[in-house]
Amino acid sequence: MRRSNFILIYICLFWASCTPKNKIAHSPLEAANIITYLALGDSYTIGERVAEEDRWPVQLAAQLRQKGHLVKTPKIIAKTGWTTDELAAGILAENSTEKFGLVSLLIGVNNQYRGRDIEEFRVQYKELLNTAVQYADGNTDRVFVVSIPDWGAMPFAADRDQLKIAKEIDVFNSVKKDETEKLNILFIDITDISRKATKDLQLVADDQLHPSEKMYKQWVDKILPRAEGLLQ
Repeated sequence: MRRSNFILIYICLFWASCTPKNKIAHSPLEAANIITYLALGDSYTIGERVAEEDRWPVQLAAQLRQKGHLVKTPKIIAKTGWTTDELAAGILAENSTEKFGLVSLLIGVNNQYRGRDIEEFRVQYKELLNTAVQYADGNTDRVFVVSIPDWGAMPFAADRDQLKIAKEIDVFNSVKKDETEKLNILFIDITDISRKATKDLQLVADDQLHPSEKMYKQWVDKILPRAEGLLQ
């Protein structure tokens, strides 16, 4: 081997040994401080009638990234029509042992819609809250709850007793808020935003029942500063 070639190989090997391997092997999204996010719920969380990127948890994660937080696209356990017990069964079926840096919970509208008992709701909701905390590795400061929207404000409910629906939604939300704050978990009320649908049809999806991406954006505008505070 010529001496010049030997020297060149030696120099290459030397620089390779001096280069920090962790700077080569890991991108920013693989850093240790990346935040995983679990969203638990029903049709509102899965984003019935909107595109995947317009679901409110996905919008929230995107907004948090714009704020400089390394938040992954959320894992969603939710299905249209789920009640509290059905969400619990769905979580059990998922059988995930992963822990998350942020967990949200929005459930209850289908309990009210089906005329389910409020005390039954309380018991099942408390169990779901505890499950959410477990997924947050026991850290209640990384969990937040979103209030139940008022579906009675949607065009779908125009021929129903909208005042009665609103009062029942308020009762379910009072139970949610009470049980949530007992555990010092953040409760975010977006019900007032959902009631704007009576005057703005752009807030309504094409099924006349669920929120549009525009309404979800308004939810996220309200949720964002509170959720970001949990990540400080």
